[in-house]
Amino acid sequence: MGNIVAIIGRPNVGKSTLFNRLTQTRHAIVDEVSGVTRDRLYGKAIWNGVEFSVVDTGGYAINSEDEFEEAIREQVMIAIEEADHLLFVVDVTTGITDYDEAVAEIIRKSKKSAFIVVNKVDTPDKSPEAAYFYSLGIKDLFTVSSINGSGTGDLLDDLVRALPRKEQNIDNEEEKLPKFAIVGRPNAGKSSIINAFIGEDRNIVTPISGTTRDSIHTRYNKFGHDFLLVDTAGIRKKTKVHEDLEFYSVMRAIRSIEDADVCILMIDATRGFEGQDLKIFGLIERNRKGVVVVVNKWDLVEKDTHTTKTFEAEIRSRTAPYIDYPIIFTSATTKQRILKVLEEAVSVYKNKELRISTSQLNEVLLPVITATPPPSLKGKYIKIKYVTQLPGNPPSFAFFCNLPQYVKDPYKRFLENQIRARWKITGVPVNIFMRKK
Repeated sequence: MGNIVAIIGRPNVGKSTLFNRLTQTRHAIVDEVSGVTRDRLYGKAIWNGVEFSVVDTGGYAINSEDEFEEAIREQVMIAIEEADHLLFVVDVTTGITDYDEAVAEIIRKSKKSAFIVVNKVDTPDKSPEAAYFYSLGIKDLFTVSSINGSGTGDLLDDLVRALPRKEQNIDNEEEKLPKFAIVGRPNAGKSSIINAFIGEDRNIVTPISGTTRDSIHTRYNKFGHDFLLVDTAGIRKKTKVHEDLEFYSVMRAIRSIEDADVCILMIDATRGFEGQDLKIFGLIERNRKGVVVVVNKWDLVEKDTHTTKTFEAEIRSRTAPYIDYPIIFTSATTKQRILKVLEEAVSVYKNKELRISTSQLNEVLLPVITATPPPSLKGKYIKIKYVTQLPGNPPSFAFFCNLPQYVKDPYKRFLENQIRARWKITGVPVNIFMRKK
């Protein structure tokens, strides 16, 4: 189970720049205008071998002061409830504002583990001013400059130390069961499909978007299957600020995806594969989870224009180059192909756990590599001598060769496709690593 770190603070204190630093991306749009972060941003960070998720709670610019305060306060409350640790970013150049005091008070009352991050300490003479923020009553304070990165190392060292160690309770029988999370936008039919599986109205099904606030675990033990189904809040488009329900849903869905072995991504056939669906697919892929795509409400679609083939091709073209995963067309209401979804999820789970012996790998792959060697680069020939599967999941393979740095992505994809085709590894990411022999 991963840890979630939420970055909170008022607009323009440099939350997005800090987010980019931690996740080493240019993911957030960093701009001088107040309140540019509309999209709640999510990324993975790894420090000293500890991996955690980072959520940047966006700053919103709203005309009326009160509305603004209210919206941000709600967001902070959700972040406090859902995250494992908070980074409360303040700006040394503006000093303490009323808003900062209000947030500090919420954090203190919640007793949640939090650090104050005093940003924009770009020169040593600003350090004394930063000490002023101790008056907010949160004992851990760090001075950083998100722009040039100074101070972020110390912050990260202490952050990974402060994150709760997630102990796995191995005695618990349910802990060992495969977990299948049902994810997707609101109203794609996630609760309906769970009810169809279980044959009882365990989840309240209503046409109102966003009724499932929490992740609900349901044990499924019939037809020879035994696993946990996780239903999550729908992930919704970001439109209104008042839709903080949606921010909550995204936080929850992130948790469920991180917690699952296989994600069943529900798509509404009447809406097609939209940007939001692609985003969720990206979250699943980035978390290296198994995936089964389920196109629900297929009974409501006019079949002449959209055959399953065209619909399927369209989905795969959007997620390329990752195209090897099952797509199933169902209707939760008529229970059409419902059991097929579970069978595919179980087989994807088995693929994720797959172990291939070293002798088998070399026997099959070395002749293929000899027939189609990696293209030579700058007159240097790459010789791959040996291949083995690395421990852990999803399946990862190390190819030992003389010049690992010269093997480019297209050839790695070629090797991945060979492995997928030979061992039928559908629905899970496959990692290919080149190592010096």
